[in-house]
Amino acid sequence: MSDVAAERAAPWSSAEMMAIAAARLLRNDDVCFVGIGAPSLACNLARLTHAPDITLIYESGTVGARPDVLPLSIGDPELCETARTTVSVPEMFAYWLQGGRISVGFLGGAQLDRFANINSSVIGPYDKPKVRLPGGGGAPEIAALCRQTYVVMAQTRRSFVKRVDFVTSFGFGEGGDHRQRLGITTAGPTLVITDLCVMRPDPTTKELVVTALHPGVTREQVIENTGWPIRFADPLDKTPSPTTDELSTLRDLQRRTNEAHARGLARGQTPRAQPEGSDPLDRGQIPQVSDPLARTT
Repeated sequence: MSDVAAERAAPWSSAEMMAIAAARLLRNDDVCFVGIGAPSLACNLARLTHAPDITLIYESGTVGARPDVLPLSIGDPELCETARTTVSVPEMFAYWLQGGRISVGFLGGAQLDRFANINSSVIGPYDKPKVRLPGGGGAPEIAALCRQTYVVMAQTRRSFVKRVDFVTSFGFGEGGDHRQRLGITTAGPTLVITDLCVMRPDPTTKELVVTALHPGVTREQVIENTGWPIRFADPLDKTPSPTTDELSTLRDLQRRTNEAHARGLARGQTPRAQPEGSDPLDRGQIPQVSDPLARTT
């Protein structure tokens, strides 16, 4: 069997590959502002594997959260119960975020464009949208004030568009030095991790460039699922395959999450809505062991 054939037969889904690739980028000493969904999955996987001392902060004010199962929203009691401390939302934004104490902001969205601007507000014209999304919540401030931001999203032409319908969270605007011209001094979105590849902004133009393909993924697949003429780095790297430990830890976390949420439903609890800034169009963000819409490698 060829290397490519072996990769395509690999026992993991594209959603699992995305979560693992994103988790690997976090360091043990990071202070990370976490979004719900795929960002939360990646950050907690990092905490449970190579970064046990990472500080996870959620928008509700929980600092140093160590949830045993993935939260359904920023208001999930699991976060407060496992956090080192819980502060007020004004303190969270004024002291922690605006004070420059967050090293990484981890975000998702409904749309992303070639300059890493994020839309989580509307699909279509703002005054007469086809779809009205949950909105930005704290994501605009996270994108502007964290020292750098990572974006994790499943990649399709519907979500990776040439120009977002609405800029909820500012990436690099129109490209180039747009952030600097607006007085934004943080690095912005330095990494975009999808279920197909890893992208980084061009140092000069700030347009996203594919720097690594996940195992079994071809350039043609990336092109087909991108709404603009995507560029590829030269040389182009390949994301290392998931390890046995990474997969088992990820799946155990998802299993615990599914069981806990099922028990909540059995007790008659109403599932909490997705929070502002999450992507209701991205099925890859739902913390399920089996994702029927995820690509298989």
